[in-house]
Amino acid sequence: MKNPTEYYSQQYNARAMIPEHSRIFTRWTRDSAHVRRTRSGLYDLAYGEAAGERLDFFPARRGGAALLVFIHGGWWRSLDKTDFSCIAPPYLDAGFNVALPNYTLAPHATIEDITRQQLRALAWLYRRAEQYDFDPERIVVVGHSAGAHLAAMMMAAIWPAYDPELPADLIKAGVLLSGVYDLAPLLHADFVNADLQLTAQRAALLSPARMQQAHHTPFLSAVGGRESDEFKRQNGLIGQAWQASHLGDIALDTENHLTVCDAFATPGHPLFEAVVKLVAGQPSG
Repeated sequence: MKNPTEYYSQQYNARAMIPEHSRIFTRWTRDSAHVRRTRSGLYDLAYGEAAGERLDFFPARRGGAALLVFIHGGWWRSLDKTDFSCIAPPYLDAGFNVALPNYTLAPHATIEDITRQQLRALAWLYRRAEQYDFDPERIVVVGHSAGAHLAAMMMAAIWPAYDPELPADLIKAGVLLSGVYDLAPLLHADFVNADLQLTAQRAALLSPARMQQAHHTPFLSAVGGRESDEFKRQNGLIGQAWQASHLGDIALDTENHLTVCDAFATPGHPLFEAVVKLVAGQPSG
């Protein structure tokens, strides 16, 4: 590889590869605003003290249902939970609760800080299962892009070490969409590392593909067929690293890095149907 900076900056700059990305973001914003106007939800629940430590909770029609937690992407430095309210209705209609946690964006927070915030959000939700009337034995985490990295970190977490009162299997299943699981290449992606300020040592410690799962949490993975070679390689890495827990990869031949989220929230799409089957299949307490 002659110029790793040029190569990795091109491979990981997903927006630059999607000419219509601004239209997609505008559509998500519009559709999400409509959801918040027309659906019952609890907004900006504080799971911590920082301004970014807020989450939205969309309750299922029936009590005691499973909880799907969706962690948004944006290279840990952009986007917001409110941009993704639009993913909630199909899963609410399938009978699940949906939570969307925010986090403090880089450079105001490091990836270590953001990871700890997601630990805090998941622990906060688990402890409040009775209050919000969901089944604490059926928590499934989903993440997209940088959010998939964070979801994988939640799947690798040693929960009793974080809090002795938490179960090792707090996360019952996961769905990892177009994620980054080895952060080393980002050292050469100047467009994002200018904000992240990663070092080789920190990148290694923050890479789920270099970790063992603390508990065998079953998971699905997916990456768009129109994504870069690096995103496809990253998707393969986590499937290989956690092979014993990998339920399979969902083919998304026609999707790009952003429309993967559309597929995830489209009833009838193979990805949506696989996620519903995964969440519904989690054992009730």
